[in-house]
Amino acid sequence: MDTDKINTHKTSYLLKRFVPYFRKYKGTLALDLFCATLTTLCDIVLPVLVRYLTDLATNDLAGLTVRAILVCGGIYLALRIIDMAANYYMAYVGHVMGARIETDMRTDLFAHMQELSYSYYSNTKIGQLMSRITTDLFDVTEFAHHCPEEYYIAAIKISAAFAILCTVNVPLTIIIFAIIPLMVWCSMKFKNRMRTAFKKSRNQLGEINSQVEDSLLGVRVVKSFANEDVEKEKFDEGNMSFLDVKRETYKSMAAFQSTTRIFDGIMYIAVVVCGAFFMKYGKINTGDFIAYLLYVVILLASVRRLVEFTEQFQRGMTGIERFIEVMDEPVDIDDKPDATELTEVRGEIKFEAASFRYGDADEDVLTDIDLHIRPGETVALVGPSGSGKTTLCNLIPRFYDVTSGAVTIDGNDVRDVTTQSLRSHIGMVQQDVYLFSGTIRDNIEYGRPGATDEEVEYAAKLAGAHLFISELPGGYNTYVGERGVKLSGGQKQRISIARVFLKNPPILILDEATSALDNESERIVQESLSTLAKGRTTLTIAHRLTTIKNAKIILVLTDNGIEEHGSHDELIAAGGLYSKLYRLYSDERSGYTVGD
Repeated sequence: MDTDKINTHKTSYLLKRFVPYFRKYKGTLALDLFCATLTTLCDIVLPVLVRYLTDLATNDLAGLTVRAILVCGGIYLALRIIDMAANYYMAYVGHVMGARIETDMRTDLFAHMQELSYSYYSNTKIGQLMSRITTDLFDVTEFAHHCPEEYYIAAIKISAAFAILCTVNVPLTIIIFAIIPLMVWCSMKFKNRMRTAFKKSRNQLGEINSQVEDSLLGVRVVKSFANEDVEKEKFDEGNMSFLDVKRETYKSMAAFQSTTRIFDGIMYIAVVVCGAFFMKYGKINTGDFIAYLLYVVILLASVRRLVEFTEQFQRGMTGIERFIEVMDEPVDIDDKPDATELTEVRGEIKFEAASFRYGDADEDVLTDIDLHIRPGETVALVGPSGSGKTTLCNLIPRFYDVTSGAVTIDGNDVRDVTTQSLRSHIGMVQQDVYLFSGTIRDNIEYGRPGATDEEVEYAAKLAGAHLFISELPGGYNTYVGERGVKLSGGQKQRISIARVFLKNPPILILDEATSALDNESERIVQESLSTLAKGRTTLTIAHRLTTIKNAKIILVLTDNGIEEHGSHDELIAAGGLYSKLYRLYSDERSGYTVGD
């Protein structure tokens, strides 16, 4: 996904996609608009009362009684009390409605992100996604609340002002209202410029988030190379770029606001000058002119507020647009409408003329792979980097779909069953162990949410992790830190194995699970893996070839596909590529031992 694209969707399209989020809250919205009507009524009535009292004072002073004054004051006081209650509802419940809509959108966005494929995350920065799911949706709260409210209030005030002013003086009203379209047109000229500036700002903020995340997660590497100054320079560069974008944003906003202010002045001048001439020639009286001025103030305030809301409107539109960009990303790996549940899995896996290439690649990573793994068999995959070992394994749980051919489990094409039921029967232990921020218990329980403490501890014992966990100050409640930084590589790996033990899947995929460990940790983890693999169909991607000597079948993958297959002894006797790789690996280990 190109996070830097600035092309914007049409406003009508964005609103069409956004409006359905109001459906759950249509009752709240209706009451909010009713309260908006009440607050508007209070503003509209004031000039009427002032005009009435002014006319009495000018034309019939005797009629300006204490009772008349108190009645007018009482009416306005009652309206102000109603206005207070209505405004409280709008400010509190209306804003909560906006926050609920923001929450609903964030829920939908996160759910969609969970469904997106590996390839999407390979091409997208996590910092950009964090920006979209947090910052971008903040403005939606204000937009969702104020957008219908502001336009509704403005429509009432402008319509009421026009109708009432026409009863006072039609020519003067036409002069005033003739200026409004020109004012709106000039202001709207800045709309697209503001939208583009806001979107650039959001994109650059996402870049800063990505850079900070990258630097902080790699802080140990930064410090080990004493490259703090390098990271500061990288951050300063991104930070200054953000400043440049903000400068462009504020330039557009300043031009926009200056335009509205100059038209404000033009309209006030028109009212005062033209109104004075109309008074001079007896076209309107003093009371009418004062009421006229008050209604023009209301009218201008409404138009100004509506035009100035354009800034908030564009911020909201930017947030909605970036939300839609992610929501419109297709889900590459999705269940068919008639997908069935995969149950009672025995673990028979077949690759039938399976080929695969990445979406933007010109050549296949795997071509016409034929492979039959029987239930309970242990198959090892070896070969040079880039030969497709991990890709082949990723086709089984449908992290990717084959380009042609098929992958089946117990005779079921993996594309014909639900991904949830498919992946629930597959356990993976990878070289790069990911532990979630939380306790050891939380991370083991992730293998089967809701498992009892006894089940968690039993899984840890099977993985050879119970002893070291028990020796920790907090035991199973020990906090592991961000990505498990408080634990050693071997400890993290054994916790990840315990997680798979708890899941208890019939199919197991081991992706170079011990290649990053020291010799002692490798020995302990390898024992755990051997226990884990018993009775399960197991695929092992091996970097250290001595760990797979006991595999029933060893497959040697190259760019040409499966070059060799057989047991360790058979492949050594054949004297082919595997034999060569094993000798090289043995020599390397021997040399390392001597050098050490």
